[in-house]
Amino acid sequence: MEKLKCALLVDDDSINNFINERLLKKLDIAEKIKIVLNGEEALKFIEEVIASAAPAPDLILLDINMPVMDGFEFLQNYKKLDFPGKKSIVIVMLTTSTNPNDTKRLNDSGASGYINKPLTEQKLRDVMVQYFGHQSA
Repeated sequence: MEKLKCALLVDDDSINNFINERLLKKLDIAEKIKIVLNGEEALKFIEEVIASAAPAPDLILLDINMPVMDGFEFLQNYKKLDFPGKKSIVIVMLTTSTNPNDTKRLNDSGASGYINKPLTEQKLRDVMVQYFGHQSA
């Protein structure tokens, strides 16, 4: 399976980041894993990538509820960016909510999809198959 060049984890919870990073490494999905703690840091990272012409993240795993800038605010600001390869970036939102209003908001957010937390090996494999055509091992 061809690895993603970069996966970006956006979550203010250090335990979630630790677990998700280990899961990405275990499945050997990405050459680089970048972790940031909120949407504002994620935007700065993407702007730095654009400025330096480094590879943009292929996959962004985006928490919804974060301080400073939450997942929905990130998406609003992300939509304003224009750079080559933007359309190929997959953004999957991570949520613990089962509220129907939140589900509708997720569906309308512009993200590629969403996953209920916790992220598991099977859920990550499903993302890789659905969005990147990788066969599940």
